[in-house]
Amino acid sequence: MTIKVGDKIPSGKVTTMGPDGPAPLTSEEIFSGKKVVLFAVPGAFTPTCSAKHLPGFIQNADGIKAKGVDTIACLSVNDPFVMGAWAKDQNVGDKVLMLADGGAVFTRALDTVLDLTERGLGVRSRRYSMLVDDGVVTQINLEEGGGFEVSDAETMLGQL
Repeated sequence: MTIKVGDKIPSGKVTTMGPDGPAPLTSEEIFSGKKVVLFAVPGAFTPTCSAKHLPGFIQNADGIKAKGVDTIACLSVNDPFVMGAWAKDQNVGDKVLMLADGGAVFTRALDTVLDLTERGLGVRSRRYSMLVDDGVVTQINLEEGGGFEVSDAETMLGQL
């Protein structure tokens, strides 16, 4: 069943690109004792993700953090090298923590898989944004189909 408000984030591992290369992170390290905005995209360097979704969170990062959010994190079913290259391309800096879920293991645990195999893209994540307070989902904006209507940074900022 897809994760929903009131659910605890499942225990799992993702990877970020650190200064010395790929660095694993547990969901506990990311979410425990923190207020986190997590948003997921179907793929790094894809049109809507690169032109709208990630840039919106970069542009609104200061405003989101001013509302008490400790971390803004972007999750994609890509490898950490791709996420690191995308972060550089988008000038993310320290505004957004870029998380790679290369095997879609964490995405499957959230039950937010988007199967784009027929389109040659394999298994990806559905597009969403969520607010997580100390490991518990307090807000979720899950897109239907290929939409980009409710998971944007401006919507999340209005919900904080």
